[in-house]
Amino acid sequence: MSDQAEIAASAEEVFDLLADARKHALLDGSSSVKGVVEAPERLFLGARFRMSMKMGVPYRMTNQVVEFEEGRRIAWRHYGHHVWRYEIEPLDEGHCRVTETFDYEHAHSPVLYEVMHIPEKNLASIRATLLNLQLRFSS
Repeated sequence: MSDQAEIAASAEEVFDLLADARKHALLDGSSSVKGVVEAPERLFLGARFRMSMKMGVPYRMTNQVVEFEEGRRIAWRHYGHHVWRYEIEPLDEGHCRVTETFDYEHAHSPVLYEVMHIPEKNLASIRATLLNLQLRFSS
């Protein structure tokens, strides 16, 4: 499940924002990410970061960066093994295209995700996150 948007910023600017877990709550379209509990200053392949979350009740989630290509792609997953991926494609100077993907192919229970309509719900969150990214870099 994915969607994309054009952002009025360079690929490097967008990547730097995504590689800073402390900024994830500012972008999150699901409103479930509340803040960072523990994270390196900048994410890297293999980095672990822990977030404060709330969906009905508060909880904490530890994620690990599983894909990392500087300026182009970053992805992380938690114990459920679904992956949140951001791919950034430079366009002209000062613009890029960001594709956000919820990849649940290797999740522990992908059929349960489908029965619970999680992919469709996450698509709405993806679109809201992409809008937040656009607004963050709009003039």
